[in-house]
Amino acid sequence: MSAESTGSRGFTYWRLRFRTWRGNRPFWGGLLTMLGGVPIAYLPYADMRLGNMTIAMATTAGAGSLIIGVLLVTLGLTMWFQAAVRVFAGVAAIVLALVSIPVANIGGFVIGFLLALIGGGLSVAWAPGAEPDQAAAASVPEQRTDEEPYAVATAGPAETANENANVPETTIDANGGRNSAG
Repeated sequence: MSAESTGSRGFTYWRLRFRTWRGNRPFWGGLLTMLGGVPIAYLPYADMRLGNMTIAMATTAGAGSLIIGVLLVTLGLTMWFQAAVRVFAGVAAIVLALVSIPVANIGGFVIGFLLALIGGGLSVAWAPGAEPDQAAAASVPEQRTDEEPYAVATAGPAETANENANVPETTIDANGGRNSAG
C-alpha cells in the first residue's frame, strides 16, 4: 500500500467522523428519548421470578405502554437522522412522556418518564452551530477595502508639529550616523 491509500482507517478516523456526525444533530436528546422508551415499553411485559413464584406486571396498560415506548424510540431515531424536525420530535416526546404517567405504570416507574422528558427538552433546545467558514469569517475583523490598503503619511514636519504640539520631536535620521553598523 502506498502512503496515499486509505485502505486502513484507524480508530481516530472513525472517532472524528462520529464526533462530526454527533455535532450536527441533537444526539443526546435522541439517545435519552430512546432510553426513556425502553422501560416504558418493557416493564408492563416483564416478569420477575422469586424461586418458583412468578410476579408479572400484567395490567391493562400493556398495549398503551408498548405504543408509547415504540413511539419514543422512533422519535429518538428521528432526532438523530432528521435533525430538521427536532422541535416537533422533542415536543412529541415530552407529550408522550407526560401521557406515560397515567398509561404506562407511572411512566416506566418514573425512569422512562424522566429520560424521555429530558431528551425531548434537549431536542427542543438544541440549535445547529455556525458553519466553520462562517464562524471564522465572523471572528476576523473586516479588512480595509480602500484603493490603498495602507495609509501613506503625506504631512510635512510643520503639519506634524501642529498636530502633536505636546509631543517633542525626538526622531533622528540614523542613515550612516555614528551608531550605524555599516
